[in-house]
Amino acid sequence: MLDYSAKLTRTPGEMVEADVAVLRHAGFSDRAILDIAQVAAYYAYVNRIADGLGLALEEYWAEGKDGY
Repeated sequence: MLDYSAKLTRTPGEMVEADVAVLRHAGFSDRAILDIAQVAAYYAYVNRIADGLGLALEEYWAEGKDGY
């Protein structure tokens, strides 16, 4: 799942049916695969919008005080 998400984020034009087949072979349902793709794509979209608008992280994220 993580390899799929990383590939979708970094090189979306290189995604092929075989990438989905790997997830199916690992036991993910078609619904789960759709969810994985949508979440990865959503975060890529939101980050690109924020970067494209020149938005900065809130201070608590930048300082690392969020507990993560």
